[in-house]
Amino acid sequence: MNSFSAISYLASAVCFIFALRGLSSPQTARTGNLYGMAGMALAIATTFFQPMVDTYFWMLLAIAGGGAVGATIAKRIPMTSMPQLVAAFHSLVGLAAVFIAIAALWSPAQYGIGIPGHIHLSSLIEMSLGVVIGAITFTGSVVAFGKLQGTLKSAPLRFTGQHQLNLLLAGGTLVLLVIFCASEYKFIFLLMTLLALGLGVLLIIPIGGADMPVVISMLNSYSGWAAAGIGFTLGNPLLIITGALVGASGAILSYIMCKAMNRSIINVIFGGFGTQADTGSAATAAEERPVKSGAAEDAAYLLQNAASVIIVPGYGMAVAQAQHAVREMADMLEEAGVRVRYAIHPVAGRMPGHMNVLLAEANVPYDEVFELDEINNDFSTTDVAFVIGANDVTNPAAKNDPSSPIYGMPVLDVEAARTVVFVKRSMSSGYAGVENALFYNDNTMMVFGDAKAVCEAIVKALKA
Repeated sequence: MNSFSAISYLASAVCFIFALRGLSSPQTARTGNLYGMAGMALAIATTFFQPMVDTYFWMLLAIAGGGAVGATIAKRIPMTSMPQLVAAFHSLVGLAAVFIAIAALWSPAQYGIGIPGHIHLSSLIEMSLGVVIGAITFTGSVVAFGKLQGTLKSAPLRFTGQHQLNLLLAGGTLVLLVIFCASEYKFIFLLMTLLALGLGVLLIIPIGGADMPVVISMLNSYSGWAAAGIGFTLGNPLLIITGALVGASGAILSYIMCKAMNRSIINVIFGGFGTQADTGSAATAAEERPVKSGAAEDAAYLLQNAASVIIVPGYGMAVAQAQHAVREMADMLEEAGVRVRYAIHPVAGRMPGHMNVLLAEANVPYDEVFELDEINNDFSTTDVAFVIGANDVTNPAAKNDPSSPIYGMPVLDVEAARTVVFVKRSMSSGYAGVENALFYNDNTMMVFGDAKAVCEAIVKALKA
């Protein structure tokens, strides 16, 4: 690699570092995206001038095809489907690692790592690690996509001997990796790849929907390490640096989220290792208990007569695209002298930062948005907690039901407010499949309907 390419790749890596730094805050997220785009554009342009590139047709065709698909997806995919999209993209990174490793094994001379039967040992190790991580990332991300999309059940899928089977597959993969590096047998390599593909499925299926945001973050980390493995195989320092950045940042984010949710990072990495089958609350039928319900006009009366209101957005708001109506409702309340704030749970929605992005899209001031640990103690002095489409993150079962699959997860203490207005389509359980006892509290009023339609009706009532 010549000096020009090395400097250009270094500049791209610096742009990616600034991109990660920018994406750490909603205020700088747009700038972070611009840095990422600039870094990728520079990396692609530099690749065109590599001495080993002797034809541009296939490169241009791939860029045109990928760009067309990406532009189409960007225009058509709604924000509510963004978690599924992220999982799908992770799977593609893993699959790319698998294909490149296979190509390198069959044509090592093209990659400068030796000749068939005499590939450098270091390259065999890099290739093996890349294909194993890539295969686990691919199938794990496909399962995560299915759970998020609803084609697979979000509830944990567990069976007797599951952990032992995972350990057996992991151990078998490691043994095959050692044998392959010593023998360079292609059959061993393919068998190792198949075991890794199966392990990716088994690691994700025992993880329930409530923990899926952590899984998405961890798969993001896996895709980064897979990209780093591709970088070693291709001898590309930019891929190595970028993959390591994504892998490390994804792992750190996963740890932070696990800590915030009182979950074990080991359980996430090893597919719920050490957990027991659910014994109680998951997917149980709703009890026949009295529920207080009201109309949008009733909710408007409670809101306009309150001194303080905390809005708790959830996935239901995202599905209905109600963030702009919520912002209009909040503005009217503030004009009437009501103090309005927003409470964000770390895993509200189906991926980290989902609610923050939606509120930023509606131009909600950043100083009105608070994380769980910043605002949870304020519910006890709040007149109205306005919950719109959030379920699991407000469920008291996480605090008082040891048999619940979400037990131990910190939740927003909305029940401590004087009045809880809960906007929801029906009495159905949340993504984790757990009934919410908050619906039946004496201080809870359910307002049934589409989140956007309800908020627009509240705005109309406030104007009247």
